[in-house]
Amino acid sequence: MQPTHHETPPPYTTRFGSLASFEKGGVQAIDDDVRHYAFSNCFDIASRARPYEKVVFGQNQIYVLETLRAEGTSPWYTCAHDEFALVMDGEVEVHLVKLDTAQCVADPDQNGAVGVQGEPIGARMGWMKLGRGHQALLPKHTAYQFRAARPGVLVLQTCKGALSIERWAEICQTA
Repeated sequence: MQPTHHETPPPYTTRFGSLASFEKGGVQAIDDDVRHYAFSNCFDIASRARPYEKVVFGQNQIYVLETLRAEGTSPWYTCAHDEFALVMDGEVEVHLVKLDTAQCVADPDQNGAVGVQGEPIGARMGWMKLGRGHQALLPKHTAYQFRAARPGVLVLQTCKGALSIERWAEICQTA
């Protein structure tokens, strides 16, 4: 019986991008190696976006991933369903207010976030300070506002709605 020789895989270094330093994503063959899975480059999208534009970069039926350039203070938003915010770069504060019934403008038959007119009315729920890799739940019928002292990048997991911006021709690799 001959001994089995196992090849040592070549060393691999994980590179995590940022708004200041990224390589635009491309398509790579999967070839059963998780390092080869391709994904859209949220840093590239955020580098060209206006603050708090909700740019769609992934979609599965009604569900989307949106990239937001976190910079300054966002408007107040609310939604009829839960959303999740993941900080990919920088530090972002998320402020929450449980909306009074009169100000719950999110229509349960509509998907995606909507803007809250004026200051939210309701009980202050507090705020979270998130850094790279931190995720926050944005509960339904709750107003939320993002605040970032320096530019950063957020990814929102949500449903496609009126505020979702599609720029497929600009963000997809064509050649």
